[in-house]
Amino acid sequence: MKNTKTVLITTLILFLFNPAFSQLLQDNFEGNSTITDWFEDDCSLDQSFLNPYQEGINPTSGVLRYQDTGGTYANIGFNTTTNLQISENTSFSLKIYVPSSGITGNQPNQISLKLQNNTMGSPWQTQCEIIKPIQLDEWQEVVFDFATDNYINMNPGSPNPLARTDFNRVLIQINGENNSDHVLAYIDDFHFEGEASLVDEPVYDLLVWADEFETNGAINSEKWFHQTQIPSGGSWYNGEIQHYTDRTQNSFIENGIMHIVAKKETFNDQGVTKNYTSARLNSKFAFTYGRVEVKAKLPSGVGTWPAIWMLGKNITEAGSYWQTLGYGTTPWPACGEIDIMEHWGTNQNFVQSAMHTPSSYGGTVNHGGQTIPTASTAFHVYALDWYEDRMVFSVDDVVHYVYQPSVKNAETWPFDKEQFLLLNIAIQPSIAATFTQSSMEIKYVRVYQEEIVLSTIDPKQPEIKVFPNPVKKFCTLQIPEELIGSQVNIFDTKGRFIEGFTIKKNTHQINTSAWSAGVYLLKQDAEQFSKTYKLVKR
Repeated sequence: MKNTKTVLITTLILFLFNPAFSQLLQDNFEGNSTITDWFEDDCSLDQSFLNPYQEGINPTSGVLRYQDTGGTYANIGFNTTTNLQISENTSFSLKIYVPSSGITGNQPNQISLKLQNNTMGSPWQTQCEIIKPIQLDEWQEVVFDFATDNYINMNPGSPNPLARTDFNRVLIQINGENNSDHVLAYIDDFHFEGEASLVDEPVYDLLVWADEFETNGAINSEKWFHQTQIPSGGSWYNGEIQHYTDRTQNSFIENGIMHIVAKKETFNDQGVTKNYTSARLNSKFAFTYGRVEVKAKLPSGVGTWPAIWMLGKNITEAGSYWQTLGYGTTPWPACGEIDIMEHWGTNQNFVQSAMHTPSSYGGTVNHGGQTIPTASTAFHVYALDWYEDRMVFSVDDVVHYVYQPSVKNAETWPFDKEQFLLLNIAIQPSIAATFTQSSMEIKYVRVYQEEIVLSTIDPKQPEIKVFPNPVKKFCTLQIPEELIGSQVNIFDTKGRFIEGFTIKKNTHQINTSAWSAGVYLLKQDAEQFSKTYKLVKR
């Protein structure tokens, strides 16, 4: 079995120190967003506006339209689900275009980014703000860095923003406040990637289940189940018009690639005749928490609807694999549905991820996606990272959606129980008359979970604290007195030496700028205490 994530980690890692999870806030206003909801104050905004100036550094079509028609404050912004942790490695950035024809008065041309604590009755009282000049009539990128830029504390007694952990609101304001002048502006590609609080965050690095499709012919029946039974009523859900079959015409392996083939053909099964066939596979593996990776090339054609998704093992659905084994106790959507990837032939290069729960199902509001120009001509890795508190969806490691409800109960989070994988192509009634057949091609399906590391080391022994982790550039080691004088050697997961040093004081900074992204092992050796720590470089 192929495994690109080396098993050397198993033998080297003795201890995983509380890595921090990356907090990603981004919105390109074309479906690629991890921001729950923008709001306006004393102005108006449109998050789905066609870019009127597709030029320069921003040729894309979707933007946010900001319009201040004389409001005193004219802020737009959003609240975050977890408090911001800003540091010397973090910054906020966005693109902005302000047409000269859209402003009145003689205010300075500028943009402000403000951080606030939204739990306060008057959040502005302790806000921290950076103001940057802007040029008119051109797209430009503006970066706000609270480590290096001049900032303004509304309350002079507030600490340095890098020392604060109470910020949970971001505001943007153009051309100042306390005036009645007008401003029209377009904003795009908002981005912030910081570090949330240090937590016992799992790192999913142990391959627990996979199919690499290494044998030509039929699908491996020890790993997959063909779901073919039509639901009651004689038709599949959402008005789909296909039969799912277990024939090799609709699913097979060839030259290391699994093909799911949707075909136009007359086919009778279970007393029902349909004009299209396809395949729907259930994994004979179910799990709770972990990382799913599926490397796939998607079909094309108006009316095709391929999906890589998951359902609760407890779903009551006649004909599904786990139902046939007696696990069905809970109807949809209470069982929970996780759509890792959905693609519609009517929107060729857009892929979406979505969550279906009792609080949001059918036309769910819990979704996000991104444009993949080669979705049907090249292979891409569609991934889900499933944690106890959130779901993170990405394509080729570019995150486009995070589901993290602030309240977790049976209505919003039925995701503390096992789920299984599904792969299929559905056919919609809108299928093009010229459609004959198209395939979803899959190179591999892999599931990773956290490695359970057993250590014989005394848990009371002193520990080095490593932060931020993951790291972009610099990370800091906090070292207890007992470990001063220890030697620290750093290796990659192939055992290659990276660098080493002797601990001489209570803090030590490591510059990782030249390192490649990946996992590194920090091995600390002392006469009495030895441990290995994991460091993740982004």
